[in-house]
Amino acid sequence: MADVEVSASAGSAGNIVSAADIKVEVVQNGGSVKRDSHGDYNTSASEVVHTPIEATPANGDAGATFSESQVGASTVVTYKTDMGNKQNVQIAVTGNATSTANEIHSLQTSSGQKELDDPWPSNDLWTVDATKAVKLRMEDTGPAAHKPVTIPSMLYGVVQRLPNHPAMCVKRGGIWVKWTYMQYYDDSRKVAKAFIKLGLEPSHGVGILGFNAPEWFLSCLGAIFAGGLATGIYATNNPEACEYVASSCKANIIVVENHQQLQKILKVWDKLPHLKAVIQYTGEVAEKRNNVYSWEELMKLSSDVSDAVLKERLALQAPNKCCSLIYTSGTTGNPKGAMLSQDNITWTSEMAVKMLGLKFGTESLVSYLPLSHIAAQMLDVFVPISCGATVYIAQPDALKGSLVHTMREVRPTSFLGVPRVWEKMQEKMVAAGLHAGGLKRKIANWAKTVGLKGTYAKQNGSALPFGWGIANYLVFKKVHAALGLDRCKNCASGAAPITKDTLEFFASIDIPLLEVYGMSECTGPHTISIPSCFHLTSCGKEMTGVRTKLEKPDEDGNGEVCFWGRHVFMGYLNMEDKTREALDEEGWLHSGDIGKKDKNGFLYITGRIKELIITAGGENIAPVPIEDTVKEALPVISNCMLIGDKKKFLSMLITLKSETDPDTMKPMDNLTQEAIEWVKSVGGTARTVSEVIKGDSAVLKAIQAGIDRANKKGVSRASTVQKWSVLPRDFSLHGGELGPTMKLRRPIVLKMYEKTVEAFYDGSDLA
Repeated sequence: MADVEVSASAGSAGNIVSAADIKVEVVQNGGSVKRDSHGDYNTSASEVVHTPIEATPANGDAGATFSESQVGASTVVTYKTDMGNKQNVQIAVTGNATSTANEIHSLQTSSGQKELDDPWPSNDLWTVDATKAVKLRMEDTGPAAHKPVTIPSMLYGVVQRLPNHPAMCVKRGGIWVKWTYMQYYDDSRKVAKAFIKLGLEPSHGVGILGFNAPEWFLSCLGAIFAGGLATGIYATNNPEACEYVASSCKANIIVVENHQQLQKILKVWDKLPHLKAVIQYTGEVAEKRNNVYSWEELMKLSSDVSDAVLKERLALQAPNKCCSLIYTSGTTGNPKGAMLSQDNITWTSEMAVKMLGLKFGTESLVSYLPLSHIAAQMLDVFVPISCGATVYIAQPDALKGSLVHTMREVRPTSFLGVPRVWEKMQEKMVAAGLHAGGLKRKIANWAKTVGLKGTYAKQNGSALPFGWGIANYLVFKKVHAALGLDRCKNCASGAAPITKDTLEFFASIDIPLLEVYGMSECTGPHTISIPSCFHLTSCGKEMTGVRTKLEKPDEDGNGEVCFWGRHVFMGYLNMEDKTREALDEEGWLHSGDIGKKDKNGFLYITGRIKELIITAGGENIAPVPIEDTVKEALPVISNCMLIGDKKKFLSMLITLKSETDPDTMKPMDNLTQEAIEWVKSVGGTARTVSEVIKGDSAVLKAIQAGIDRANKKGVSRASTVQKWSVLPRDFSLHGGELGPTMKLRRPIVLKMYEKTVEAFYDGSDLA
């Protein structure tokens, strides 16, 4: 067969060209070859995207074949034919040139040439206006001096290097469905065009209401590509809470998961004057009505919007402008919309990747926590883009029991759990251990003793204890595999405080939980623990390129933790007073947390200013350390909350470990097996919470004894618990006592159990 070779650059600058926009055709004596509609030419990166070629033989040459290769900035198409002679062969490149990457990333504006990644001029460190830019907190040298990039550029950078690498996967119908990074990029642009078609205006919100799904990710990026504000709405929100967020961000579009979430929006739509369309991404749209679309209908709308229109939207973007809103949980009032810039997200992602040691194109993650929360959004959406990771999206019933199956199948290389997730794992493993045989239990207990010593040895940089290798072989490896954590390099805990008991439990099975600390207002992380540098109960050291200040430290070094860096947010949307409370005149972000550093630079959070209890006697008491001490003394306790602000003495609300309904996730009356075993160990007979409350004297006496043991560790009489009460049900997300990340909502609990609290202090003369 004779070879016919032709070459041409796809696009004048030789960049990635989407086949949806660029048609490349080889013509030879009436025969032609062109890309499959899902194919893409990569004419600048080292890899070529190979997809099926559609061929029409020339002049009846049935033996003709086509192949491609990459030479420099050209795509070489080889046409092999039995006809033998090199004929008049040409390659034609047609289409809209604005789709080429150099056109997307080099934008003409009225003031001349503007690069997409160039910041807009600004001298202000903060703003409450989503249309304005802020001054980037850049340094002259070091990580904080890195050139800013936008999110579209960050994603495009991965497409250049790993176009065919899986970006995200979800199991549907028992089969993993995958999006490559090229497909991720193309679909994000399609969603952006469709949003524009539906009326999305620049700097208006796109609300996303539902469980994690590829459509959630694409809606987030599509909103950003189109110049909107990606705005997560917690799936647990009621209609009124959804209305507040949508109204606050002037949402033009809301994307919902299913019929149930759609109903919430339909109930409040008439109160949302900016809302133009709602898209449902799972299931059939049961109620056909104007401006309600299925996901499939949305994607079809993209063809009605040209690349030129998308180019105009991209021209309005800059690294120092707002692209995302993270709404706080609102435990003490309406939630605040923390405005994050593109640089906040891309720079923080880059720093997190470097500090965690994530390797480009090799990492696997599991997405299951609410994407409306900053921790999940950063770890699941943006950090993976920064390092070319693959995200596997868990099933909606992940927290009802399916998560472990996803974990075993995916075997993630990094995993973040909120404390309640780790605590639930601990409870299940403890319960399973109770059923183990005598010898098996003895081996496990011995291994855990060795494991805890081993973790502290790793922490201190000393040699592993004798027997560690055997314990690892007999116990640790098997437990890690059963949990799906056998490949996991970073097992992290964040979003809320975690007890020392839980930390040491996992440390005993060679899973050091690496605490991460931060907040929505600093784009997630500020301090990070890593396998080579951690201290149990510490939340790690400062992320690369940021600074910490402890405001007004006391004699023990405890002060308010303040942040500085390119991760610090832009301000609260339309809330100047709240923004001024959070950011001082110099631009430092005040966390509201109390903390101290040890001599090695590890940060320890010791309390929260708003949670600080000031007794009637003027004593300042941080509740969390006392609550943790009580829980360590009484393993039967699930949750507890210290009371005593403006009171003569401290009291405590206590919940016991009880089973959870797997369908509704409501806490049940039945005690867990672990709790029942504890009840038996103290001479009790109760098997339910209600039986304890009705008067299992042995259990109540044992609880008081545990409180007494905890009180002995108190620094003064004022910090001891004088009265307590066991509540009829455990705290839960369903009941409202816990927030979306399982953080205790103290003001709500206080209001719910107001009469119980009043009874502690009625006519009491305790001091």
